[in-house]
Amino acid sequence: MDGIFNENDISRIVAADKAHIWHHLSQHKPYETSDPRIFVEGRGMRIWDQKGKEHLDAVSGGVWTVNVGYGRERIANAVRDQLIKLNYFAGSAGSIPGARFAERIIQKMPGLTRLYYCNSGSEANEKAFKMIRQIAHKRYGGKKYKILYRDRDYHGTTIGTLSAGGQDERNAQYGPFAPGFVRVPHCLEYRAREQDGAPTENYGQWAADQIEAVILREGPDTVGALCLEPVTAGGGVIPPPQGYWERVQEICRKYDILLHIDEVVCGVGRTGTWFGYQHYGVQPDFVTMAKGVASGYAAIACMVTTEEVFDMFKDDASDPLNYFRDVSTFGGCTAGPVAALENLAIIEEENLLDNTNAMGARLMDNLHDLMERHKVVGDVRGKGLFCGAELVADRTTREPMAEARVAEVVADCMAQGVIIGMTNRSLPGYNNTLCFSPALIATKDDIDTITDAVDGALGRVFG
Repeated sequence: MDGIFNENDISRIVAADKAHIWHHLSQHKPYETSDPRIFVEGRGMRIWDQKGKEHLDAVSGGVWTVNVGYGRERIANAVRDQLIKLNYFAGSAGSIPGARFAERIIQKMPGLTRLYYCNSGSEANEKAFKMIRQIAHKRYGGKKYKILYRDRDYHGTTIGTLSAGGQDERNAQYGPFAPGFVRVPHCLEYRAREQDGAPTENYGQWAADQIEAVILREGPDTVGALCLEPVTAGGGVIPPPQGYWERVQEICRKYDILLHIDEVVCGVGRTGTWFGYQHYGVQPDFVTMAKGVASGYAAIACMVTTEEVFDMFKDDASDPLNYFRDVSTFGGCTAGPVAALENLAIIEEENLLDNTNAMGARLMDNLHDLMERHKVVGDVRGKGLFCGAELVADRTTREPMAEARVAEVVADCMAQGVIIGMTNRSLPGYNNTLCFSPALIATKDDIDTITDAVDGALGRVFG
């Protein structure tokens, strides 16, 4: 780490933080007697806190964002140069970096043609929801307005996206929610025995068939869209079972239902392809993305759709309400597209998709080794550098490990200087999955350091 911290300066920063900052996802009562952690510098996959302690970041900035690692000067320099030239104009006009990034990313998304810039992943999903509702009014007399979402999936923090939120503890105390959002069952095969009628074979097709059952119950003429994560993220890192996505696509086409895939977490390399859905041969109508698009070097989120959807909003110029009447203020900032262009270039030039697949395989192998050594590891699963290990109190019954005990493992790893994640305060009774999402630049040594830390933590916490 460069330089030496001035203790007085850091003390003032900590005091200012405690006095004025309301941290995300945090209960602040403990800060009455202890200090919050403040990170001050990052390089590669290492970050340093206010005490000078080094940490290996296995969660890419805490929320699966810093895909190409910390300290990328070329991204920072490109953003600086662009901001001096033109920092902003509202999205009602275009910009050079905006056009260039849209062209580059859409080249990687066959069948999709139009990109809408916005401020965050939550907002990107809101844009798709609004378009779906407007299409219902324009084409179906307002009737085909319902949006299906999946148990355990998460689509954002606004009231609209929480209305499509499959994590009950995240939703708690924020209702009432917007009407017209309908939940479908999850597709976690490890927990299939807890789903009535789940088979021992062909679970993927059965899980997708449960979506069709909901459509038939609601009435196909009332359902406008289905919104799913390609791999469920905060709901337990759940890759889809075999045959699931193919059946989902078939169902959507059968009932004229738009398919909205939320790539806010998986997008831009996390799973070893540019987008998670590209593993499964499906063709979405909407794709939303945010976190890894610029690796956190600038705020950017995008909603991408087809020319067919786009054309629905310009098919009657005589109607003054026909167009998509929406604005995202910071969707007009040029920093995001510039950072995203450099982010794409780094992934391509450093072959980070290949590295993600290779290091993801190593991570899964190491997690399977942990499963053999520790009986509390009930299941391991993942795709690319996005993996989870579900902890259980009993392997036979699959009783979930208590959330507080799982948190002890995370805290032990943190004490070792390795930051891992977990499902927390999301799924009643099932906040028991350790989450791993290291940057796409991870090396073999990084992967081994992560799993060695977990190995030691499991031994100390559970004996």
